[in-house]
Amino acid sequence: MSQIKKLLIIGFVWPEPNSSAAGGRMMQLISIFRENGFQITFASPALDSDFMVDLTAFGVEKRAIELNNASFDDFVIELNPDVVLFDRFMIEEQFGWRVAENCPKAIRLLDTEDLHCLRTARQKAFKENRTFELLDLLSEEVAKREIASILRCDLSLIISDFEMNVLKDIFKIDVKLLFYLPFLVDEMNENDLLNLPLFEERENFVFIGNFLHEPNWNTVQHLKETIWPLVRKNFPEAVLQVYGAYPSQKVLQLHQPKSGFFILGRALDANEVVKKARVVLAPIRFGAGLKGKLLEAIQCGTPSVTTEIGAEAMHANLPWNGFVTNDMELFAKQAVALYQDENLWKQSQINGIAIVNQCFQKSQFASVLINEVNALMNDSENHRLHNFMGSLLQHHTLKSTKYMAKWIEAKNKN
Repeated sequence: MSQIKKLLIIGFVWPEPNSSAAGGRMMQLISIFRENGFQITFASPALDSDFMVDLTAFGVEKRAIELNNASFDDFVIELNPDVVLFDRFMIEEQFGWRVAENCPKAIRLLDTEDLHCLRTARQKAFKENRTFELLDLLSEEVAKREIASILRCDLSLIISDFEMNVLKDIFKIDVKLLFYLPFLVDEMNENDLLNLPLFEERENFVFIGNFLHEPNWNTVQHLKETIWPLVRKNFPEAVLQVYGAYPSQKVLQLHQPKSGFFILGRALDANEVVKKARVVLAPIRFGAGLKGKLLEAIQCGTPSVTTEIGAEAMHANLPWNGFVTNDMELFAKQAVALYQDENLWKQSQINGIAIVNQCFQKSQFASVLINEVNALMNDSENHRLHNFMGSLLQHHTLKSTKYMAKWIEAKNKN
């Protein structure tokens, strides 16, 4: 093994930390590996975007790659990485077999972002107007692909402890293949609140979220149709500012200043927007993973009102920095109370500090992750020997993926 450890990250998209929590998560992973001496190359088949981060400024080499093209094989052989991190299971499906074939010794990591099968099954149950059951996952088409991807990899990074339990209890995944890694942020204390705008310096309710993500669009619809009229009934002067990257025409059509409902598009600096707001509203009805917008609210000292899905796996049963309820009448009442009662608001802020320090400490997780990766690099054969289902899937499914990719490649040449 080379002295300098090489990490290849294959991204679904180029990281946009100001557009989505997924972009922020990717930058956290990059910083952990950089701080531990890894030389990082970030490759993606995605087109460049105006809002992507400048990876070279973080000491990361950027490489464009193509889907269904043998040029990737030459690239990965030349790079010869020690570790490959796939960003979401769709990327592992596309490139996993190529990595396994050309760099068989490389450790394969999967960052699931969130469990896509959980999100899609919840969304389906929501649209069918029925209660979601965990057993719904077993008939979910995406689950078959996602679980196969997890089994083929040496280790999958799972962002939520709820999802850890789903994988162990529902899908019977061996715990040795899973690593719990939530969002990772710096410690907070009450002095940090003194550097943030005070209660009386803040105004308005805010929602912020990337509109390419279906749960965010659904949340804004729900706010407009159900919750905002209830809030305005209790508090006629209330103003809600809705920010989010990539708003479509149907999102922009919800802009209604007369009722205090403002659609403001992309926030140049999400952090500044949230710091200036008094309360974050996030009535999320389906989704998975962790909600970056709610962690950001805590860090900005901005209390929030959300649903059980919104707060899922985020606070280890500690008091929330605001309120959690699925009752929309109560949601509206609690939103107004939080906005108007300074003592309640300040206590909610303090609750948030405990959540950050207990649940999202970088110091608690980063070194454990690196130790785990180093252990895999030193003993990959033994690890893989005990993952028979993974090697079975590697053998069969990747044969089909491989020949499908080669067929597409041949077709593209004609």
